[in-house]
Order: sequence, then structure tokens, then C-alpha cells
Amino acid sequence: MQQALAAGVKFIQYRSKGGTRKDIYETSLLLARIARNAQACFIVNDHADIAAAVDADGVHLGQEDLPVEFARKLLGNNKLIGISTHGREEAMAAASAGADYIGFGPIFPTTTKETGQVQGIRTLSIIKQAVKIPVIAIGGINHSNVHDVFRSGADGAAVISAILSAENITTAAESMLRTISDVRRI
Repeated sequence: MQQALAAGVKFIQYRSKGGTRKDIYETSLLLARIARNAQACFIVNDHADIAAAVDADGVHLGQEDLPVEFARKLLGNNKLIGISTHGREEAMAAASAGADYIGFGPIFPTTTKETGQVQGIRTLSIIKQAVKIPVIAIGGINHSNVHDVFRSGADGAAVISAILSAENITTAAESMLRTISDVRRI
């Protein structure tokens, strides 16, 4: 995480599907402090209560997690709530429920997690037009396709493997940020 932050990454999400709640809490507490010191936004995946306990900047929920309205009661109005969505109806429901942003995808095939049918760039454009909140593209995003993601209207992109599997995380993150910056100027 510190290598990505040093490269200029300003939005970090902690995702642990196998850890105990205590481990997730303790790791989130440490990561929240690191992100705060780097002036980056820190989001806890799935656990609104842990996000509140560590004073994270918000929570990212899945379709099977706590509904937005209850997460909002735990976190208040000044914290971000995002939701993973995999189709137009889920995206519109998340926006209507009061989500601050949605994660949409998978845009491309991914090995990071099982998320269902690949949605593609065209569907990303449709989703972006259907909702008024930021849309973060998820799934299989890398250096060779991130241009297409932003040209399709995405407000952001969740990137895991393209950075974390690189030999040099800092260099990979810097390169990805340069690519995103370049495509946004076009």
C-alpha cells in the first residue's frame, strides 16, 4: 500500500475475504492511519461497522452486504458508501438508495474474484448515462485497456492485479496514473 501511495494513488480499498473480523479491524486501523498520513481516501470493503470503528473514509458494499440506508446510519452523511453492481438495475437501485458511487463490472475478465458475466465497455457507457453518481469500473483493468475505460465515461477504475502483481509496485502505479491522466486530457 505504501508503494502505491508513494506513487500518487489517492484512493485505497482494503478487501479481506478470509480474515477474521478482529484481523480485518486491526489491519483496517493500521491502513486507515497510513492512508490518512498520505492524505488518501481509505475505504473498508464489506464491513460498515469496522469502517466506522477505524474512522475510515467510507465503506464499499457488495450486493449481499448491509443495505445502504443502514450503512449510512452507522457511518453518517460525511462518509462515502459505494456498492458493487453488475447490471443496470443494480446500478440504478444503488443510486436510488443513496450510494455515493458505484463499482460496475466486471468490465473485462478478471481472476481477482468471481463477479459474474463480463459487462464490457459498451455497457459501462450505458450505466454511466443511467446514473448521476460516479461510476468506478471494476474487473480486469490494466495498462492496455484503461484508455477504453475512461473513454467510455468511467469516473475511476479499480486496479488490483495490474499494480500488485508488477515487479515494482511504485513504477506500475505511476505508469497507470500517467496513462489515466493522459486519457483524461484527450
